[in-house]
Amino acid sequence: MAKLRWLVGALVAIALGLILGHLQPAPVVAQNAAPNVAPAVAAPTLATAGLTLENLGNGAYALIADVDIPPPEGRAICNGGFVVGSEGVLVIDPFQTPALANLLFDTVQTVTDKPIRYVLNTHYHADHTGGNPAAVGRGIPIVGRGPIRELMNTRNRANDPNLRAPDLVINSDTEFWLGDRAVQVSRVEGHAAGTDLVAYVPSAKVLYAGDMVFHERIPFIGDGNIRQWQGSLYRLIATYPEAKVVPGHGSITDVKGLQSMQRYFSDLVNLALSWRAQNLTREQAIAQSSETPAPYKNYRFQALYATGVPGLPGNLETAYDQIARSAAIPLVP
Repeated sequence: MAKLRWLVGALVAIALGLILGHLQPAPVVAQNAAPNVAPAVAAPTLATAGLTLENLGNGAYALIADVDIPPPEGRAICNGGFVVGSEGVLVIDPFQTPALANLLFDTVQTVTDKPIRYVLNTHYHADHTGGNPAAVGRGIPIVGRGPIRELMNTRNRANDPNLRAPDLVINSDTEFWLGDRAVQVSRVEGHAAGTDLVAYVPSAKVLYAGDMVFHERIPFIGDGNIRQWQGSLYRLIATYPEAKVVPGHGSITDVKGLQSMQRYFSDLVNLALSWRAQNLTREQAIAQSSETPAPYKNYRFQALYATGVPGLPGNLETAYDQIARSAAIPLVP
C-alpha cells in the first residue's frame, strides 16, 4: 500500500507539482529597500490554458486540452466538459487547479445563464479533481464514486493540502436531470481504483469517457487493472456505438477511439504473454520491447510507454506485473 500511495502521489505531482515546481524562492530584499510586491497572477484564458471549447450539439460541450507530458506551466492537463439543460448545468472534471476550474465555470457563463448544479469527478486523480475547491467556493456540489473520498484524502492530500473531495458519493448508475436534459452516469472499472465513471447525454449522443479513453495518447495504467479496463471498453463499444466520445486526454473521437484503446491493450497483453513464454525477467522484457510499436509511435505521452517518468511506472512495467507475472487466465479477445 505504501508503494502504491507513493506512485499515485507521483501522479499528483505530474498534475500539480510540475506546475508548482516552476516557482522560485523569493528574492532577498536589502535592508531599508522598498519591499517588492509580487505582481498579480493573471487569470488563465482558454488560449493560455491550451483549451479549445467545442460545441457538440444539444447542450453538450467539451474543453479539449492541447498538451504533452510534462505539461507547460498553466496548461490544462486533461479535458473537461459541461452539459446544459433548461434548469441547470452539470460540469465534468474541473481540471487540476482552482484557477482552471474557475475558467471552466466562467466559460459556462458565456454559453448560458443557467446555474451550475453539479460538478462530476470521473475519477480521483488530481489532474481531474484539483479544481474542486473552486466549486466549493461557488457552493456547487461535487459528485464522485465509491472510495473517491478516501483515496483523495489518503493519496492526494500530501501534494494538495487544500483539496476538496466530493460531498455526494454514488455507488450505482445514476441519472441527473437538468430540466429537460438527462445525463446518465455509469460505473466503469479499470483505470482508477474503483472510482471511474462515464457520463452519457442521450439527447446529444455524447459520451464523456474520463480516463477510460486516452485518444492518441499513451495511457497511464499504473493505478489500474488492465483486464478490467479491457472489459469496460468492450461494454462501452457495445453500448455507445454511435456516440461522440470525449476522452480524458486527447481529441474528440467516436467508437473508433474506443476500439483503438482496446487494440492497444490487446497488443500490450499479447506482448506480456510473449515475455512469460520466454521466461524473461522484468528488466529483460522491458529492454527487449522498449521501442513503442509502430501504430502508437505518433501518440503523445510517449514517456509513459516503457519505463515511465520518475515515480510513475511505464506501461511495460505494469503489463509485466499484471500479465507476465500473473497466473494464466483466458485471453480477452
